[in-house]
Amino acid sequence: MGILAHVDAGKTSLTERLLYAAGVIDHVGRVDDGSTRTDSMELERRRGITIRSAVVSFELADLTVNLIDTPGHSDFIAEVERALSVLDGAVLVISAVEGVQVQTRLLMRTLTRLRIPTLLFVNKIDRMGARYDELLADIGRLLTPSALPMGSVAELGTRVAQYEPFPLVHKGLGELLAESNDEFLDGYLDDTLTEKDYRRELAEQVRRSLVQPVYFGSAMTGEGVPELIDGIREWLPRATGSPMEPLSAAVFKVERGAAGEKIASARVFAGQLHARQAIDVHRGGTQYEVKPTSVRVFERGGTRPVECAEAGRIVALRGLKQVQIGDQLGTPTGRAGQLFAPPTLETVVSAQDRVKLFQALQQLAEQDPLIRVRKNPLQQEISVNLYGEVQKEVIAALLESDYGLAVTFSETTPIHVERPIGVGTAVREFGDPGNQWDAGVGFRISPAPVGTGIDYRLEVELGGLPRAFHTAIEETARTALRQGLYGWEVVDCRVDLIRTQYSSVTTVAADFRRLVPLVLMQALQQADTRVHEPVNTFELELPPDAVSPVLGKLAEAAAIVDDTTIGVDQAQLTGRIPVGRVHAFEAQLPGLTHGEGVLLTTFDGYHPLPGTPPTRPRTDGNPLNQKEYLLHLNQT
Repeated sequence: MGILAHVDAGKTSLTERLLYAAGVIDHVGRVDDGSTRTDSMELERRRGITIRSAVVSFELADLTVNLIDTPGHSDFIAEVERALSVLDGAVLVISAVEGVQVQTRLLMRTLTRLRIPTLLFVNKIDRMGARYDELLADIGRLLTPSALPMGSVAELGTRVAQYEPFPLVHKGLGELLAESNDEFLDGYLDDTLTEKDYRRELAEQVRRSLVQPVYFGSAMTGEGVPELIDGIREWLPRATGSPMEPLSAAVFKVERGAAGEKIASARVFAGQLHARQAIDVHRGGTQYEVKPTSVRVFERGGTRPVECAEAGRIVALRGLKQVQIGDQLGTPTGRAGQLFAPPTLETVVSAQDRVKLFQALQQLAEQDPLIRVRKNPLQQEISVNLYGEVQKEVIAALLESDYGLAVTFSETTPIHVERPIGVGTAVREFGDPGNQWDAGVGFRISPAPVGTGIDYRLEVELGGLPRAFHTAIEETARTALRQGLYGWEVVDCRVDLIRTQYSSVTTVAADFRRLVPLVLMQALQQADTRVHEPVNTFELELPPDAVSPVLGKLAEAAAIVDDTTIGVDQAQLTGRIPVGRVHAFEAQLPGLTHGEGVLLTTFDGYHPLPGTPPTRPRTDGNPLNQKEYLLHLNQT
């Protein structure tokens, strides 16, 4: 089960309350005091926010709950994504005071799209300014029309606020359930349904993500939490998967232990996972074998070693040196891959010891695969990909605390991509001018549909070349396309291998690895590329009197407004805005809207960039210039 929320809605406090109710802890920790069980990083305790997903297991009567506490800040959406890939159900926490916030809407959209059964918990009913009817209306309008309030609140907004559950069988529930089941509708109209019928139908519709029960309470006082626990036990579906099936598991988190060893957290969907047993690991199109040296299961707030973990468990594995987040163990699960947009910003990181900095960032990238580290040997620069500015602080804190490195960052800039415009072909054979290697290769490059990535195909006989050489050609081609004509990654591109030559006596894989970038870039140059910038769609709610100045600032930010709706009390603008302009516009928004503007942005894709394309310094020795490229090879 996952607990998700916009930052500061009380998600970690609710986790503490659940642990207390389960008897795992003898007092409830406070986020403000840095005493919570799941926020273990020093920065998490200092900032009072969750940065890394944390797993904790406990018992609720006959039900074992593996709970994943996820970050609420949008800069750490990648952590949330990895948790979603292994969930049976979720609790989405909403503040009764702040209400439905930007991240709340993004999370609910994703939970709905993935059809993850979800309960809503409205927290902070004891706080001044807490709302009930108005908030329920917002939930129905902004989150889900299938929200089902399971009770009301007395003394709302006071220290003695109380949650009062509705009887299960009532008109509102019957009408909502009848909308999705004609058989239930017939029984409802004939008044022949029992409470057991209502319970069975509600559980089924929650399982199918057709209904989202809404509970109210306070994680600080514990009010409403027993009823939420009953809802977790009764409405969220229990794990499926038999220990008798073949092993199927997925790695969703990688961290390093006190001795620097890798620790992988994985969900076991089916079968059994044994320590020291050979396990097939699938990553994309590749496969390798591992033997975990130890398996620990999460239990009662901690972990304990076991020889075997069965389906339904979350495990911590040691001894997997090559493991990465997203690896599939045993039989691939077939669950959704990347759910949220990739990071679209980057920044240059500087430190006195560049070698140690690069090694440290590479280790951080193992824990977060969306932190792509890029090194430019010519300019002695190291850059990393980001979701937002808060990530800079986190990376800096981790580098200082774990590696003793003080770092500085350059200004954050957007990451562009290149797409081919036309078709380009290039071939180099034995003895051709400039070909000093015992290999020959030819490529044709052409545009591919948006979202394809790199569509690599063979137009030569697979058996005409040793498999190791084919592997070297494809791997090198994919690596080379990370930097196109202007230095940006090439996407949505079809690459056809149209010619190969080799000598069975003298050719080695390194010959192809050195030749391929020259030929591929020649083909890409003939095809030509266009640079595209990352663009977000936006929904902006604001007071009607702020529309005019906001439209002016949106125009300055190169945004395109698609629709404007102005009501008596509220206006809404929708459109598209370049990712690189969002942060500056967000900073201006409170002043333009009297603090009432609410901006929701969602990655929309990459759009053609008008004007002179921006360039990015190359790190590959520049295969577009053979003399420069050969000099680079001789130096490395």
